[in-house]
Amino acid sequence: MKKLFMLMLMCSVLSLSVFASGEKEKGSVSYPNSPVTIICPYSAGGGSDSVSRAIAEAAKADFPKGIAVENRTGGAGSVGMSYGMHAKPNGYMITMIAPELVMLPHTGTGGDINFKKFIPIIMVNSGYAAITVSSDSPYKTLADFVAAAKEKNLQIGNSGIGSIWHLAGAGFEQAAGIEMIHVPFDGSATAITSLLGNHIDAVSVSYAEVQSQVEAGKLRTLAVLAPSRLPECPEIATVAELGYGDLSIGTWRGFSVPVGTDPVIVEYIKTSFEKAAQTDAFKKFMKNTNNAIDIIPSDKFATKITNEDVYYGKLIESLGLSK
Repeated sequence: MKKLFMLMLMCSVLSLSVFASGEKEKGSVSYPNSPVTIICPYSAGGGSDSVSRAIAEAAKADFPKGIAVENRTGGAGSVGMSYGMHAKPNGYMITMIAPELVMLPHTGTGGDINFKKFIPIIMVNSGYAAITVSSDSPYKTLADFVAAAKEKNLQIGNSGIGSIWHLAGAGFEQAAGIEMIHVPFDGSATAITSLLGNHIDAVSVSYAEVQSQVEAGKLRTLAVLAPSRLPECPEIATVAELGYGDLSIGTWRGFSVPVGTDPVIVEYIKTSFEKAAQTDAFKKFMKNTNNAIDIIPSDKFATKITNEDVYYGKLIESLGLSK
């Protein structure tokens, strides 16, 4: 009887010790007790890098051993996403993901990346495409533009063959039942410069990238390819409102961990990043850098990624760009 009492006492002491140490009962997970790294698959100084660093800064109080961003570039983002996908599923390597996660595999240029090997944590930012023309263009409305495209070959610029803005222009083209000449440039900036010089008829890059020129009166956005009007330009209608189908195409940025990560850790990161995205510091940074905050929680984010995989697969195949 005495031995039984001593055994029960030892078990009680052990339970109290685990509780006091902060370990979770499920799987006895203690997290985080080491530095955490966010893998950004794009170059330092770019939008993806700055958003990753902003979320890390806003969440640092929840990571007492430190949280930092590491850039692993190449392959239009596939190198860094592959690196994060193959990381140990222990929560110490978080990967920033973007639409290329579901676009590149369909073109055969994504290496081994597979969205099904990630657990989406949260999406924090989006930038939807816009059909934009020069301010002195004869096309005052989207209807004008579509009517002209049915009569002649209009040229629409994008940021490169197979890029998200190429797919945006092609998606709109199919939804409107028109054919255009897609002109690839080395990035959005050069496409916009060409539009300003009236060398092309329009661009299908993000509204954020043309916003300053629109506000300066040099460009005119005819519509946005977004699920609803954008807060930064509420006067500009969506293509859906104008009768061209439920079309939403744009870039986004979110965070993920490898499949197999303990649910307790996933929940910890999710809660921390959701809280970080609501801080005044993060909101101020995003506003100052012209990055739209668009919070989508884990389950809905996962659904969005799955749906885009199907949509982009069909669109890329229709353009003859599939592997």
